Amino acid sequence: MDMLTFNADNGYLEAVVRGLKASLLRRNDYTNLAQCENLEDVRTILNSTDYAPWLQNEPAPLQTQALFDCLTERLVHDYRSVRSQAYAPLSTFLDYITYPYMIDNLVLLLMGVLRNRDLGEVLDKCHPLGLFEGMATLAVVTSPEELYREILVDTPLAPYFAECVSVHDLTEMNVEIIRNLLYKAYLADFYHLCVKRIGGTTGAVMASLISFEADRRVINITLNSLDTALRKDERVALFPRLPGGLDDEVVYRLGRADDLQAVALAMDLSGTYRALFQQAAEREDHSLEDQFLEHEMKLLREAFDVQFHYGVFYAYFRMREQEIRNLTWIGECITQKQYAHASRVVPIL
Repeated sequence: MDMLTFNADNGYLEAVVRGLKASLLRRNDYTNLAQCENLEDVRTILNSTDYAPWLQNEPAPLQTQALFDCLTERLVHDYRSVRSQAYAPLSTFLDYITYPYMIDNLVLLLMGVLRNRDLGEVLDKCHPLGLFEGMATLAVVTSPEELYREILVDTPLAPYFAECVSVHDLTEMNVEIIRNLLYKAYLADFYHLCVKRIGGTTGAVMASLISFEADRRVINITLNSLDTALRKDERVALFPRLPGGLDDEVVYRLGRADDLQAVALAMDLSGTYRALFQQAAEREDHSLEDQFLEHEMKLLREAFDVQFHYGVFYAYFRMREQEIRNLTWIGECITQKQYAHASRVVPIL
C-alpha cells in the first residue's frame, strides 16, 4: 500500500483491530459452550470474555434473542469505535463494509411496503450497521414508487439503484432479484475502491476476499435458481464477475446448468470449489454453505498474516459476524434441547 494512505492514525487503528482479533473465541471455547445445558451456563462462560459488559444487565433466564442482541451490540460498538477514529481513505473503506447491511435493510423495507406492514416495526428489525442518515424518512413512505424516489435521494446505495433497478421492478416477485443486482453492483464498486483507488497491499488482499464473495454468490444464485421460473439469461445477469474469480468456462456452464449434477460438473473445472463440493458431499454434518464459511475464515485468517493494509478491518468484522452466528446457533440448539448439534459451528481461529 502507498504509505501516504497508511498514515500513523491508520496504523494505530490496525493495531487496535489486531488486538480485537485476540478476543475472538477459540475452538476450546466452543467446545465448552456446546456442553452447556442452558443459556445461563452460556452466560457464565461468556462472562469471562469481552462479552461480559454486554450480557451483565440481561435478566435471567437469558433468551436466545437477547443473546443475539447483545452480541450484535458488541459488533456495532467495535465498528463505531474504529470508524469514529478513521481518516480517509480508511473511513471510506469502513463505510463500504456496512453496505451489505444497508442492502438487506432496504430489501426488508421494500417487503414491508409491498405487504402493507407498519414500517416503524420493520425498521426496528433492521440491522444497526445498515442504518444511515435519512433512514427514518424511508419508514413513512406508503408506496414502492415513493420508496424508490426516497432511496435515490437519501441513501448511499442510490448509485446502485439507479444503475440496476427501476421503479417498475419493485414487486414482491422481484425482491430477491433486486437484492442480487444490488450486491452485484456493490461488489464491483468495492473491488474498484480497493484495487484501483487504494491499491497496494490492501488491493491485493481485498481482491482475493471480494472475488471469493463474488464466486460464492455466483454458485449460490445458480443453486437457488434451479427448478424455478428464472430464465437462464436472467440468472447469468445476476452473476457478479470480478478479475481473479471463476473462469469463464465455469461461469458459462453454471449459467446453463439445469440440475445439481451439471453444477457439480462445472465445479470440477475449479480446484478450490471442486474440493469444497466434495467435502460437503462427504461430511454429513456440514452443508456446502458451511464449507464456504470455513474457506472464508481461512482467507480471513490469512489476511492477518500481512502487515499494513485495510483488509484486517474487513477480516475482523467478518470473523465477528461468524462468531455471532456460531453463538446464536449454540443458543438455539440448547433452547430446543438439540444438544447433539450444538458443536456444529464454523471455527474462526
